[in-house]
Amino acid sequence: MKKPILVLFLLLSIWPLAAQQTAFETPYEPSAEHPFGLPNPQAPQEIRDFAPMIGRCDCKSLARNPDGTWADTVDMVWTFKYIMDGMAVQDETLKADGRHSGSIRQFNPDSSLWYVHYYNSARPLPVLPAWQGTRSDTSIVLFRPQKAPNGMDGYYRITFFRFSGSGYRWLGEWVDLNQKVRYPTWRIWCERSSNP
Repeated sequence: MKKPILVLFLLLSIWPLAAQQTAFETPYEPSAEHPFGLPNPQAPQEIRDFAPMIGRCDCKSLARNPDGTWADTVDMVWTFKYIMDGMAVQDETLKADGRHSGSIRQFNPDSSLWYVHYYNSARPLPVLPAWQGTRSDTSIVLFRPQKAPNGMDGYYRITFFRFSGSGYRWLGEWVDLNQKVRYPTWRIWCERSSNP
């Protein structure tokens, strides 16, 4: 009987300390008060580049079929939040067609670039594809090397743009190395459904 009481006493004495320490160490994580987290003041100032997307949006997704025609529009919910105690950004898409995806976004001050690692439910991969890029006054542009179907060198370019209090737009397109040839393959329109 003494042993269970001793174990209970130890657990009860450690529990408040552990809970208090966790809350103290991660004040910028998503919480009941801030469901999408907060930017950590110790993070590079660029952590706020994705601020227009933080929260939840109801979106329409339009992608090309393999034959080049546009498929039907798919309803989608896109949620962005601060993670790693406000030092990075994570997003998640939940689509009506069951093809869900997400990314983890980290800014590297040494290169002054965002690194974005993408994953999805349709094709789990052993190594996540990554894009890199920066934000300007009007857009966030990310690149990843990708050959065209004819073997031409180029990039898959992702652009977030038309930021407003009510939402944003997204464009995925193949571009040549000089970014003169453009072939849009995916468009997303988002309207805000909840604010950070």
